[in-house]
Amino acid sequence: MKLLKKLFSRFFFVALTIVVLFALEFAGMIAVVWFLSALIVSKFPGTEVYITVGVNAVAWIIVIVTVLHAANRDMVPETKIPWILCIIAFNVFGVALYVTFSSRRPSRRRRRLFAELSKEIRPYEKEEVDRDTLRAEMGQWASVSEALSTVNPAAIVHGGNKTEYFPSGESFFARLKEDLEGAEKYIFLEYFILEKGVFWNALLDILERKAKEGVEVRVMYDDIGNMGRVRANYHKKLQKMGIECVKFNPFVPVVTNAHNNRDHRKIAVIDGKVAYTGGINLADEYINATHPFGHWKDTAVRIEGSAVRNFVLLFLGLYGITRRAGVEVKPYLPETYEFFEGEGYVQPFGDGPSPLYSRHLSEDVYINILNGAKKYVYITTPYLIIDYRMREALVLAAQRGVDVRVVTPHIPDKKIAFALTRSNYMALIRAGVHVYEYTPGFIHAKSFLADGEVGVVGTVNLDYRSFLFHFEDAVFMYKTAALEGLKADFESIFESSALQTEEDAKRNVVFRWICEIAKIFAPLF
Repeated sequence: MKLLKKLFSRFFFVALTIVVLFALEFAGMIAVVWFLSALIVSKFPGTEVYITVGVNAVAWIIVIVTVLHAANRDMVPETKIPWILCIIAFNVFGVALYVTFSSRRPSRRRRRLFAELSKEIRPYEKEEVDRDTLRAEMGQWASVSEALSTVNPAAIVHGGNKTEYFPSGESFFARLKEDLEGAEKYIFLEYFILEKGVFWNALLDILERKAKEGVEVRVMYDDIGNMGRVRANYHKKLQKMGIECVKFNPFVPVVTNAHNNRDHRKIAVIDGKVAYTGGINLADEYINATHPFGHWKDTAVRIEGSAVRNFVLLFLGLYGITRRAGVEVKPYLPETYEFFEGEGYVQPFGDGPSPLYSRHLSEDVYINILNGAKKYVYITTPYLIIDYRMREALVLAAQRGVDVRVVTPHIPDKKIAFALTRSNYMALIRAGVHVYEYTPGFIHAKSFLADGEVGVVGTVNLDYRSFLFHFEDAVFMYKTAALEGLKADFESIFESSALQTEEDAKRNVVFRWICEIAKIFAPLF
């Protein structure tokens, strides 16, 4: 029954469509070559051998040129080796795969829209705290903040914001409902996944009622991320309820790598005064109403104050790209914000594929935290599929005497991703990194905490998809109340997790070799 359900799912038909379209495209190319060869032979009999040699020579010239292009291309080094292997192994077929799928760049139209919307939003990207003040108060951590805002001016630093940490989807659910009920002007929701059930149905009841009361409600969800969860035209159902709803990057039957650029963000904004982000999607497993993978451990933060402006701009920017229209910003920004004494600094930021974002910002932030830590760095991630840069940062921090701990799931949601995650254990353990598995089930939280002073909570996994392909968001925090909650939660997580040893990491030889081969091609998917 499960097999039949998968075979008739929208995801299966989308995958099948891409395969068929690519096969037709490649077959068409071969047919053109065959037709031209046959035409030449008909006019010049006896030239078959010369044509065969010529075609093979041209094919190998194309292969060599493509290999050189891949070797010298400005791309993540780990992606070069698998593409070169693919090109050499499959000849012109490998070249076709490379040309079609190697670019992670969004479409020209999306790049143009992003540039235009960035210009519209830029006047509202005003620094709240001068850098001299940051350096004086944050010490060595000011460099992490400065590096982020230098590359991404939209990542504005804010002081005096109230922060609240949620150690579970259940606590987040209860607080979010309260804020949605109190909405007076507008509600923005941007989520990778939403699915009918206890969680989403409860929120939808509130959204529908608020829309009828005159509150502007906008919802944006990822199309491919929701395949198998909602119908293809689900956004139209919400529109009939009075909710402005769009699907991000909807699937179209075209062979392109643009389908890899997914909206993995989780953002809720209420009246421009309150915002949420974290790992929690709007589906029942995130609040443990269902248990597909044991206990689901997830986290989120709530921000109240001027930093909410960053999330408003993030939402409006991507919403405008999706609607292919301009954005009106001013009506959604409050004239004044409440200032909360005794709080540190928060810096919400977005990330996404190049060239929309010039660097892999999230990975930069994580590495800079590891480089700056003196006592400890605690990390949770559902997937540990890392590049050389991230692995070396983890190893160097551990070898410097920093207590580096990484918590991953014990029960997987994706078996291949789980195998790749475990394949990274040995090198880290031998270097002194402490790797834990969350034994009650699946940990989906994406968080960093260093020395009890700085931390990050957001949507960014330690994997290639988050670093290279997805649109992501997170908040960098310095000495906030939320970090106190995060530290207490980490202590609880360690008690519920099993420390992995070299013996655990060995497992069987066949498994390790399969993982090593899979790791080569991991950056491509």
